[in-house]
Amino acid sequence: MRTRSLIVGVLAAVTAIGGLTLPAAAAATPQDDVSTRIIGGKPASEDYSFMASLQGSTGRHSCGASLIKADWVVTAKHCVGAGASGMQFRIGTKTHNAGGTVVKAAKVVTHASIDIALVKLANPVQEKTIAVADSAGAEGTATRIIGWGLTCPTRGCGDVPVQLQELDTKIRPDSACLGITGAQEICTDNPGGNSGACYGDSGGPQVKKVGGTWQLIGATSRAGNGNPTCATGPSIYVDVTTFKDWIAQNTGA
Repeated sequence: MRTRSLIVGVLAAVTAIGGLTLPAAAAATPQDDVSTRIIGGKPASEDYSFMASLQGSTGRHSCGASLIKADWVVTAKHCVGAGASGMQFRIGTKTHNAGGTVVKAAKVVTHASIDIALVKLANPVQEKTIAVADSAGAEGTATRIIGWGLTCPTRGCGDVPVQLQELDTKIRPDSACLGITGAQEICTDNPGGNSGACYGDSGGPQVKKVGGTWQLIGATSRAGNGNPTCATGPSIYVDVTTFKDWIAQNTGA
C-alpha cells in the first residue's frame, strides 16, 4: 500500500490535490473504481477482525472500512457513492474474496464537508469492533495502515492483492501535506519515500497502539502531495478521533 490519494474529484479539496481512484469498470452504486492499496507493506501479521472490504454487489473490492459497532462501519465519503443500494461488506478476514462475514449496507451517513462516512449494516455481525482513540497523537506518533490497495504505484498497473497488507508509519507535521485541514485530518509519512497507501486503500484504517490494543485514529483519504503516482509523498487521512461526537450522534451511541 502506497500512501497515496484515494479519491478523484469527489470533494473540491480532494480534486485540487488529485485523488487515487481505480479505473472505472461496470457502474456500481458503491464506487467500485475508487480504491487505494498499500505499497511497500507486507501481508497482515495479525487478524484484524474490524477490517472490512467495501464491495459492490458482485463482490469486487472497492475500498476499506472499519467496524466500530456491531452494525456500523466508518469509511471515506468518496467511497460510498449515492447510497446503500448495491453495497456490501466482507468483514473479519485477511482476504477480500473469502471468509469472514458478508453483510449488505442499509444506510449511509456522510459528513457535510469532510471525507468521512458511516454505513449502517443490514444486520449486526459477530466480529470484534475497534474503538476510536481519544486523539490521533502528536507528530512522530507510530501508526499502522491496513488495506487491500494496489501494491504498484500507478493506476491500472495491476490488480489489488487478495491478501490484506499492513505498513508501519508515523504522523508527520501538517506542513508536510498539501491541502490538509489540520484540525480534522492527519498527515501520514511514506516510509523510505516509496511506501504508503494507494488505489484501493481509501476508507481503510489507520491505527495506533493504546495500552497494547489497536485503536482507530484515521480513515485513508488521499495523497498529500498532489502526485497521482502512489507513495511519492505523505498521505492524508481523516482524523476519525475528531468526529467521535458526530459518530455517536449518528449511530445512537
